[in-house]
Amino acid sequence: MTQTTLMDDVPLNRFHLKITGLTFGAHLTDGYILGSVGFALTQMTPQMSLTPFWQGMIGSSALIGLFLGSLILGWIADSVGRQKIFCFSFILITLASGMQFFAQSAEQLFLLRVLIGFGLGGDFSVGHTILAEFAPRKHRGVLLGAFSVLWTVGYVAASFAGHLALQAHVDGWRWLLASSALPALAILLLRIGTPESPRWLLRRGRREEAMAIVHRLFGSHVTLQEEKQQEQDGSLSALFRPRYRRRTAFNCLFFVCLVIPYFAIYTFLPAILREMGLDQGFATDLLLSGLLLVGAVLGIVLTAMCSRRGFLIGSFIFLATCLLLLSLLHTSPGIWLILLFAAFTLIMSAVSNLVGVFPAESFPTDVRSRGVGFATSMSRLGSAVGTLLLPLAIVNYGIAGTMGLLAAILVLGALVSIAWAPETKGLTLTDASQETPAVDKAPSPNASTSTQHL
Repeated sequence: MTQTTLMDDVPLNRFHLKITGLTFGAHLTDGYILGSVGFALTQMTPQMSLTPFWQGMIGSSALIGLFLGSLILGWIADSVGRQKIFCFSFILITLASGMQFFAQSAEQLFLLRVLIGFGLGGDFSVGHTILAEFAPRKHRGVLLGAFSVLWTVGYVAASFAGHLALQAHVDGWRWLLASSALPALAILLLRIGTPESPRWLLRRGRREEAMAIVHRLFGSHVTLQEEKQQEQDGSLSALFRPRYRRRTAFNCLFFVCLVIPYFAIYTFLPAILREMGLDQGFATDLLLSGLLLVGAVLGIVLTAMCSRRGFLIGSFIFLATCLLLLSLLHTSPGIWLILLFAAFTLIMSAVSNLVGVFPAESFPTDVRSRGVGFATSMSRLGSAVGTLLLPLAIVNYGIAGTMGLLAAILVLGALVSIAWAPETKGLTLTDASQETPAVDKAPSPNASTSTQHL
């Protein structure tokens, strides 16, 4: 008779930290890639005689790739396994990033950045999935939500690298874009030998392989919680079957309602600040980047302290209020606008942690990568639409009307969350992914289950 412990309840160890670091390497790279293209465009536009159309295409190319990669590679990962896509995605990112140095036309650069985004999209789907499937429930929310800190670090690093590269060389944009191959290569090398998800192996009937990985990483006393057998369906349409469709709708809608204001505002930040009568320069960039970073750290703390559901709903209401006040007070003295904008930036960055938490916790192993991938792809589609329509909204409705429209989107996010957001904090991953989670009978997240261990 020995005491066995669920993998959900093992103490945080070195392997958990390693898989977290390897997962978030993708977010650091993504922040760097998306942050650097704006600087590169300022130098490459006259060199390559880019038209406004191609400026927009190159600027949105990685988002297009993210949309496709999240859908396709997330779907494939549920069939072939997490680990294969975990490594393949960064082979693609590394090669395409380095080849940007040799791009001779807008078309070539566009294609390369679509490939980079394709790899990143697949990695987002699989990375959050594999991390959720290994993480202890006590720390799962913090680990899944901490990605935004690394994304912001990458974005800020791109800002500094962009200023330096463009000043240092006439072809600085080539060095800047290609430099993303360096962190990508480092992550790829470190990912070699990463184990397959034991939960995925168990669902595929490969119990001996699954338990061998669990015992090697966590000890012979650790076991896996069995999931209820579901009808196998390898298509994306499985996400819209009755048992999954409410979770699918919730994750897509709350994700989209967050990223539309985020990308719309921060993509056209100079124009928005100018409309509000506020100056923008390197100091403003640094201040807002600092707030984004502080907000990301704050988000980790709030994810650990608050209920998932309460944090999300409260943030939507707070953000909508900020934009509504910006709409009403856009002609007020600058100090009020700065304070409102700073508060919006801080909480938007904080609640963005939950886009890494809810999708990974909402779906069972059979469809987890597809669910995460589909929600991610819808968010990228939403961000692209928001980015496309924001300049038109400012022209037709002014800054007040535009802020009002974005506030309405956040209100919609709050209503969707009130209606459908599950509470997944403190649950095992198996229970969290059920439409009506089972009551956890363990006295605490660290409790062990006493069973006969053979």
